[in-house]
Amino acid sequence: MTDLVNEPKAAMPPAHKETVDATGLACPLPILRAKKALATLVAGEVLRVITTDRGAVRDFQAFCKQTGNALLAQVDEVDHVTHYLERRLK
Repeated sequence: MTDLVNEPKAAMPPAHKETVDATGLACPLPILRAKKALATLVAGEVLRVITTDRGAVRDFQAFCKQTGNALLAQVDEVDHVTHYLERRLK
């Protein structure tokens, strides 16, 4: 997993196929929406999830570890965190 917060500002987030806007939602809703969106992607495609719940950072780390989807990056902004998940091979 890459934490783009500690990288130079020139670092670019991964290209993504789809975005889930989970701002304002608390656990477990961001995870549930991400799971539903990941099911529509093919292996190797990237999902971007935007959250405002600070607990989502740990939630997405655990979710990816448990499901086998790759957590490519978590970008911590002032008012939200953006998570990049890559769909696992079937």
